[in-house]
Amino acid sequence: MTINSIELFAGAGGLALGFSSQKDITHRAVVEWNHHACNTIRINKAEKIDPVSQWPDVIQGDVRNFDYSSFHDIDLITGGPPCQPFSLGGKHGGFLDARDMFPQAVRAVRETQPRAFVFENVQGLTRAAFSDYFGYILLQLEFPSLCAHQGEEWSLHLARLRQHQASGALSEYHVRWKLVNAANYGVPQKRMRVFIVGFRADLGIQFHFPAETHSQHALLLSQWKSGDYWERHQVAQKDRPMFPETVDRLIKVSEKINAESERCPWLTVRDAISDLPDPETDPRALLVQAHKFQPGARIYPGHTGSPLDEPAKALKAGDHGVPGGENMLRRPDGTVRYFTVRESARIQTFPDSFIFQGSWGETMRQLGNAVPVRLASIIAQHVCAHLRTDGQNLLELAA
Repeated sequence: MTINSIELFAGAGGLALGFSSQKDITHRAVVEWNHHACNTIRINKAEKIDPVSQWPDVIQGDVRNFDYSSFHDIDLITGGPPCQPFSLGGKHGGFLDARDMFPQAVRAVRETQPRAFVFENVQGLTRAAFSDYFGYILLQLEFPSLCAHQGEEWSLHLARLRQHQASGALSEYHVRWKLVNAANYGVPQKRMRVFIVGFRADLGIQFHFPAETHSQHALLLSQWKSGDYWERHQVAQKDRPMFPETVDRLIKVSEKINAESERCPWLTVRDAISDLPDPETDPRALLVQAHKFQPGARIYPGHTGSPLDEPAKALKAGDHGVPGGENMLRRPDGTVRYFTVRESARIQTFPDSFIFQGSWGETMRQLGNAVPVRLASIIAQHVCAHLRTDGQNLLELAA
């Protein structure tokens, strides 16, 4: 069966790429307002880069003006509403921020009544300061037909939703959310993100988030117990970092946290980029698309770069340009340089065939806003498995 999908707030396409890993997904619409991100999607489509070549033409425009009237058979809505209103590094405006697009995510669900939806956002959404508003988002997604009245303040609407729920009203959607660390799913980046997944209640689906597959504990053992990590990367003994004094304590602590010793090691920056030529010293780097050295990296308080032998810090889009600390490589000798676009794409697990459009700063902003493709693919696999099972049941009933 075909799973018809709408991708909102598409950005450079990380979430859509992850869902496109499921071969039965058909994107009926891909919507994004930023022209640089739209151009990135367009050039990949024009160059026939799969799976983007199979997508419809990107719709560039404000999602608030998007008309859902011709989308009556949508199975799935996905998207990452702009995260700046809730970002720990932003202005923390939340619902007061004009960039808050969760009302539009709810509208999409209300007007298309998809079988399922997946929305992604930053960890900051779960901050205590936003707890009421986060609850408001979840309740709107559970009862999307209970709209706010014209001019009604969100707090009053929240009170009505709570009363509706307390009255025993049947949920329209079963909604689950989870704060995940991308590194725990095989992404070479410590990126904390919230995923909100909902299935239409009449389907009777009980969704559970996929189990974590990677751990810091396994990485520490690989580096400092067996030494497999250094052997795999052919790092000579003399070139290996000094044994950290805190590693024994870290292993003991992580052992308590990670009971499942069979997990794979976290992937590191070295794992992600070691086969790429050094853009600062190796002329072969010019042969790699989007792998140009960018000068000017420096350390300053709170921004010390991502160590080579750990997962990267979360790549950031920045409010006024690219913040150096999160988007820099810190070598074992303490020197730093900016990640290239291709290295950043590797860290965000975009395929090497994917082409980025725009200046270095603008492209890094696209990458900083993106959902890691591998993480999106894992979520997609579990969500779509439920949709396929339900779809098969519907076909059997019809027969």
